[in-house]
Amino acid sequence: MDAAASSLAYGADTGLRRRAKERLYVACQAGGWLFLLVVQLLFLRLFSAPTSRGGSLAASVQALAVGLLLTHYARHWIARWGWKDLGWRPLVPRILGMALTLSAVWMTLTYGITYGLLRNPWPEKYHPLALIALGLTDGSMLMAGWLCLYFFYHLFDRYNRLRIEQLRLVAVVKEAELRALKSQIKPHFIFNSLNSLRGLIDENPARARQAVTQLANLLRYSLQSGHLETVPFEDELNTVNDYLALEQVRHEARLRVRLDVAPGALHCLVPPMLLQTLVENAVKYGIAPRREGGEIAVRAWCARDELRIEVTNPGALAAGGGSTGVGLRNAGERLRLLFGDHATLHLRETPPGRVVAEVGVPLAAAARQPSPGGGMERLPGEPMAPP
Repeated sequence: MDAAASSLAYGADTGLRRRAKERLYVACQAGGWLFLLVVQLLFLRLFSAPTSRGGSLAASVQALAVGLLLTHYARHWIARWGWKDLGWRPLVPRILGMALTLSAVWMTLTYGITYGLLRNPWPEKYHPLALIALGLTDGSMLMAGWLCLYFFYHLFDRYNRLRIEQLRLVAVVKEAELRALKSQIKPHFIFNSLNSLRGLIDENPARARQAVTQLANLLRYSLQSGHLETVPFEDELNTVNDYLALEQVRHEARLRVRLDVAPGALHCLVPPMLLQTLVENAVKYGIAPRREGGEIAVRAWCARDELRIEVTNPGALAAGGGSTGVGLRNAGERLRLLFGDHATLHLRETPPGRVVAEVGVPLAAAARQPSPGGGMERLPGEPMAPP
């Protein structure tokens, strides 16, 4: 996915999350205050006289409606002051101060409407100061609870958003690393292909035309696969056939090829240029330095939960065994970026005088059928048949 599509998708996802949060707030706000009303009704039914239930019910509904409006509009000031971006330590004194302020406003409006505007009689068995202190305490506790729940949700949401941003950043870095690795592969790959074609132009024009077709297939594959993370193994194999055909022009009988690919492996998905890199490395270090040349064997099969690939060539590993070449290092890094520790790439030496490059790609990611028409476009050309 390119940057523009990623930005559009992220913007759409942000809009959906915002609407979902608003719906969640409305549901929680309405449900919470409705629950308090039900509790108040039960309290009145159990502990109040039947003659006073009507007035008490009206007063309770009025008080809870005022509380709902106060908490709803308190969100505006919370957002304006930037409190949702604060941590718990600076939030605690602010929560306590706002709870006390909201409680005082709540009590003033409720008592003003009940005993001032509606002129309901003041309860004679309660001293006014005691009733005010009780109302202020209860209101402060209720408002503090509401604010704690509100800020707890936003702290949790902020943590989730940070995690999403971290994952998006990791994905962007991963994509950039993959593109950088691919850009290192292409020049080296194109240079070797052109070098194989150069000697044919004067010696065998007909074969040179066929080689141009094969080189065009190689370049087209390189361009088409540049924006893909994985491609079908069959496309990789076709590209390797074209590459080996070009290399046989240069090495002639010194380069012998043996292919052993299970049919079930053809539709497995692998990183682009993976098999090409292994075969190119085998030709460069196993065939080119040896006067007698040798055989390159390519095997691929599905075993247990992974696709197994082996490329064997004559030769020996360096005495230190530390350097495997830029191509193999890039191939291993791309496997790590795409599949983590579930993919493997190892280079080992087997007697007598053989070097084997082994790759394992997890079938959870590799054994998927490609979408119809998902194969790489190719020019018609004569495929190389294994000797």
